[in-house]
Amino acid sequence: MQAVQVRARPETTPGPAESALGPAPYLDVVRQGFLVFERGRLVLCTGPARDVVGGFGLPERPSLRQALHTLCRLLPLRRDALFAQVRCALDRCEGLAFEIQHAGLTLEVGIQPFGRSRGTCRGWTVTLEDVTLRRAAESAASERARLDPLTGLPNRLHLRERLEDALAQVETSDGACAVLLVDLDRFKPVNDTLGHAIGDALLAKVAERLSATLRPCDTVARIGGDEFVVVQRGVTDLEETRVLARRIVDLIGRTYMIEGQLLTIGASVGVAVAPRDGTDADRLLKCADLALYRAKLEGRGAFRFFEAEMDARMQARRRLELDIRQALGRREFSLHYQPQLNLENDRVTGCEALLRWTHPERGMVPPGEFISLAEEIGLIVPIGEWVIRQACRDAATWPSAINVAVNVSPAQFKGDRLVEVIVSALASSGLAASRLEIEITEGVLLQENERTLRTLHRLRALGIRVSMDDFGTGYSSLSYLRSFPFDKIKIDRSFVADITQKPDGDAVIRAIAGLGRSLGMTTVAEGVETEDQMRRIRAEGCTDVQGYLVSRPIPAQALLALFNDLGPHGLAQA
Repeated sequence: MQAVQVRARPETTPGPAESALGPAPYLDVVRQGFLVFERGRLVLCTGPARDVVGGFGLPERPSLRQALHTLCRLLPLRRDALFAQVRCALDRCEGLAFEIQHAGLTLEVGIQPFGRSRGTCRGWTVTLEDVTLRRAAESAASERARLDPLTGLPNRLHLRERLEDALAQVETSDGACAVLLVDLDRFKPVNDTLGHAIGDALLAKVAERLSATLRPCDTVARIGGDEFVVVQRGVTDLEETRVLARRIVDLIGRTYMIEGQLLTIGASVGVAVAPRDGTDADRLLKCADLALYRAKLEGRGAFRFFEAEMDARMQARRRLELDIRQALGRREFSLHYQPQLNLENDRVTGCEALLRWTHPERGMVPPGEFISLAEEIGLIVPIGEWVIRQACRDAATWPSAINVAVNVSPAQFKGDRLVEVIVSALASSGLAASRLEIEITEGVLLQENERTLRTLHRLRALGIRVSMDDFGTGYSSLSYLRSFPFDKIKIDRSFVADITQKPDGDAVIRAIAGLGRSLGMTTVAEGVETEDQMRRIRAEGCTDVQGYLVSRPIPAQALLALFNDLGPHGLAQA
């Protein structure tokens, strides 16, 4: 309601209302419609109030009940219930507030008694305020709060409303409802290399493609950075959902052109279906997430339907995660060591530290089952720090000619503590820095390349040796050899296995050994298990070998016994 200069009607007789509110001229500052009733009759009415209630056939001086009844009649519904509330409030001399909507307007009405005494009152004030614009603004803000600002799609809040509505429909019909959780593959590299502006534009394009695949009754929402959810309603055959999931994977995987950049990403989709997988929104989203996890685990760029055993596997994974968190404090981890043999003099020159976990109930847990999980949940950093400290303590008891190699995870390079931890471990153990070797994989250099290289150079400056593990399995291994002068290249065991199984299996070994010689780097062939492999690797020019033929990984105490058998120089009888 616009501000209107407020004046009392000329025929109004000054009375208690005026004495309570002050002289009439002071009412010019009131921006609301305002009425005062004394002994049931109108004694003061402001201009805005006349604008609102005028033209409804009210008598010259209507009673309070007549005025309120007129306002209540504006409601097409619940008018009787509201008027009953009004009558009750008047009878009890209690205040009341309510809203009415009429002809596109929203009017806020408030009534309050004055001069109360012994359950009666002398009169009433009524305020009338046009809140149409305010309510429209609140409604618009509420709608915006339910939409994703980047894509204009429903957000998590709005999705829940749509999903619960779809599930209510499932309960009253024979149809089904499908929830498809869509996660973009290879989206993070786009953000990291081309910037968030390009990433945001890409998300908007993905939203357009998803919207184009759906029927009007279906819903697509963005619930996270690169996560979307599709709700497919009225499913009568699971083949409909299978077709939709396949279409989503195909469409999102097609090339995008954004600001002159050709971009290719992918999508993994997890699917849950109500009522088969549940009729609760949270349950369905959880099932879809488990199916998505399976799709990603099996190679991405695919879709998977939820299966009951997925939940069982996830529960087992959570139990394993809890056990890992407790294992470090309970001292359940230990180190085994696998010797490395120099082929020129047949001496053990070093040992690789390998993490082992003996669980009180599970027994020996294979490293493949828990190391990747420890990396996922962030525990590999404290576990890795323990490995470094323990390996240095153990190696300090070995013959001085034998080094110790420790694998360092990419996660350890992300923090600032790696160099500090290594320096502390060397100092507390008394191990010479030249006897410690840090093994890294290509994955370390793929993340924050410049920062990682600075850390590697700091380690090298301390006298610590650095080797590249699993060489040849990544697409950038050669370029990384040029970026940092590694001391050692470890040839992945898959190439050693190929040497006796493929006609050209020894060609890779020969090429890497030659590369190592030209760069002045030691080359270690991993996974040597047979005499034939040893003979051919020796012939191809590798400098060192590691594998079951030399020794299986053994506990620290057994390793000390081995060194005592081999003599002070660690001479090996390979």
